[in-house]
Amino acid sequence: MLLVDAQTTTPFPFSQAPDLARRLNAGAALHPVPRGSQWAMNTLCNPADLSADELAQVDSLVCEVRTVQRGANLYRANDPFHSVYVLRSGSFKTIVMHREGREQVTGFQISGEILGLDGIAGGQHRCGAVALERSTVCVIPFEPLENLCREIKPMQRHLHRMMSWEIVRETNMILLLGTMRAEQRVAAFLLNLAERYGTLGYSATEFNMRMTRNEIGSYLGITLETASRMFSKLQQERLVHARGKQIRILDSAALARL
Repeated sequence: MLLVDAQTTTPFPFSQAPDLARRLNAGAALHPVPRGSQWAMNTLCNPADLSADELAQVDSLVCEVRTVQRGANLYRANDPFHSVYVLRSGSFKTIVMHREGREQVTGFQISGEILGLDGIAGGQHRCGAVALERSTVCVIPFEPLENLCREIKPMQRHLHRMMSWEIVRETNMILLLGTMRAEQRVAAFLLNLAERYGTLGYSATEFNMRMTRNEIGSYLGITLETASRMFSKLQQERLVHARGKQIRILDSAALARL
């Protein structure tokens, strides 16, 4: 059986915003965003909870929109922590490096999600963030964000929920690595991606995976060969159809029952 959190159908949650697309549209209708920073706004807060003046203050936090080319670092492990980043387009992986130089993938992020929370505790980033494709991020300096959270309580609660989701994700990842077979890990990973894309208004059954099989294996704690074999097995069982990076989920219910 897959690990299912009580608050969501996500097998192991990566994202803190289960209703992002709905909130984006509702918030935009209630309070037009001054500078078009809707992805940042809807990641940092629920616009429907804030007044127009409060939304303008949140919008002013976005100091720049940065483009990161495929394979480039947004930040590296041990870099000083100054900002968090709302992913506006594209995708990233977060990584740590083993002493012998081997890369370990710790997570994947897609549009509408946030990067950089790992730096809050110690004042420096514990992992690196690498673009899986040409991506853009909204840069949010953390000190002004923290100060604004003290003034706007709904925003403070939202930030706390985002941090809580990170704790839940880490806990469920430990359980996944300790209790699931390789086939279940891959199935849970695909179902989670499907839900996240669906939340953003994209197809929840057909999508491109920008990460390689090797990166997926690193994240799930299995070898490249095992990851490739599990994808082939799921395809043979007609649960998914895989063609390169293009994935189509044929039977999500059966995947969840593995």
